[in-house]
Amino acid sequence: MSKELATAIIRNPYQKMSMTETEIMEFAKCADPVSGPRYFMSNYFFIQHPTKGAMKYQPFEYQERLIDSYHNYRYSISLMPRQTGKSTSAAGYLLWYAMFVPDSTILVAAHKYTGSQEIMQRVRYAYENCPDYIRAGVTSYNKGSLDFENGSRIVSATTTENTGRGMSISLLYCDEFAFVRPTIAQEFWTAITPTLSTGGKCIITSTPNSDEDQFAQIWRAANDTFDKHGNETELGRNGFKAFRSKWQEHPDRDDAWAEQMQQQLGEERFRREMECEFIIFDETLINPLFLAEMGGIDPIEKQGQVRWYKKPSKGSTYCVALDPSLGTGGDPSAIQIIELPSMIQVGEWRDNKTPIQRQVKILQEITQYIHDIIGNETEIYYSVENNTLGEAALVEIYHVGEENIRGIFLSEPKKPGASNIYRKGFNTTNKGKIAACAKLKNWVETRKLKIGSKMLVSEFKNFIAKGVSYEAKIGETDDLVMALLLAIRMMQAIQNFDATIDETLRSDDEEIMPMPFIMI
Repeated sequence: MSKELATAIIRNPYQKMSMTETEIMEFAKCADPVSGPRYFMSNYFFIQHPTKGAMKYQPFEYQERLIDSYHNYRYSISLMPRQTGKSTSAAGYLLWYAMFVPDSTILVAAHKYTGSQEIMQRVRYAYENCPDYIRAGVTSYNKGSLDFENGSRIVSATTTENTGRGMSISLLYCDEFAFVRPTIAQEFWTAITPTLSTGGKCIITSTPNSDEDQFAQIWRAANDTFDKHGNETELGRNGFKAFRSKWQEHPDRDDAWAEQMQQQLGEERFRREMECEFIIFDETLINPLFLAEMGGIDPIEKQGQVRWYKKPSKGSTYCVALDPSLGTGGDPSAIQIIELPSMIQVGEWRDNKTPIQRQVKILQEITQYIHDIIGNETEIYYSVENNTLGEAALVEIYHVGEENIRGIFLSEPKKPGASNIYRKGFNTTNKGKIAACAKLKNWVETRKLKIGSKMLVSEFKNFIAKGVSYEAKIGETDDLVMALLLAIRMMQAIQNFDATIDETLRSDDEEIMPMPFIMI
């Protein structure tokens, strides 16, 4: 027995104790496999209220339904506003499950270490305030885990790619799952799903974040409650029971509270945190409220990996921008195709295993395809980002021969006083990137630039302020965005000698939200 165990307010394990008839009846009510969780939590579950201190848990009506959802369904996912008791209710249910379902392994996975420890603190507090005739004895009592004499244990951990791998889990609880980094959440869910296949339960709770993360995917599938015959089912197509509550169900919240809260949080955060709308949490380049409305469309045509959202048409001008990469399985290379003066994204390409030589070949094939339709080589402009890896693309274009690529190779103007060494294409500096980001934000949010690609919209949702610039979240990609930024710089260059396009690009008559403020 640990030193901490000896000094904690616990019930020692494997000791006989005398119980009155009333105590035996109370224990039996708590142990009931049907009504036990509700009875236990209403009578023996104590919490620490932030202003009222220690008090017995008194569930509101929606919390009673939440507990029933936890208990009555093998897989349960809950979308709830902030501070509505989802984690507290879960802590009480986890304690009941550990004490009254022997030989259970319960894993608490939270997006941060502090989150998992907070839940464990609520479990420990409730256990310490529970009478001996109800609670089970413990054999190990630590900050990160509790082991009970009945063979059950509760283990807490931060959600990582390998959390729970190799464990035989009876009950998995994922707290604020929407705020786990997307790549980690995907790997975690892939690794943990087989451990639940032997009959384990799963409870997921969160307020929303992105509409594309793992939580959002599970939530959408849980709400798809129609079978292939069109009949409505109780569970979603992934076997999850979806539960949702609204802030209006909390008896202490009314319209006056909502108005005050919205003034404090702002519309974006209020809609995400309280209205449970899937609006991006991070400081994205494109306004999160606008991103929530963007969806994208399916391609009308595919040529290999090139996706076309609109067929090129005569009388239009086209920008074809290549952001190259090594093509060895790391960062992808990408091509964006923009039509002017309509400012429509008509096509794109992205891949991470295509070598430089093939990337230039695809650029050549795209320009040839456009030329075959519009029949005018002077209305096609192409270019590459010439930093680092772009040098290899320039060499390959030289070998292919510019005369063999349909269109005009567009380069940024040579600056006055620059050295005589001049490379074609566009060089990306932080200053130029920020300027292009500002223009991209303006054109997207005023709906001047019309986006078709779902993949590009997805990258927008992960393109966030970082340091003195913008880039993808850790573990995500932004290559389609970077190719689009290059296309925007090309469009601005064309603007200098095409009056029609200049008029289109200069008509900024709608107000947009300012760019997020970046601290240096």
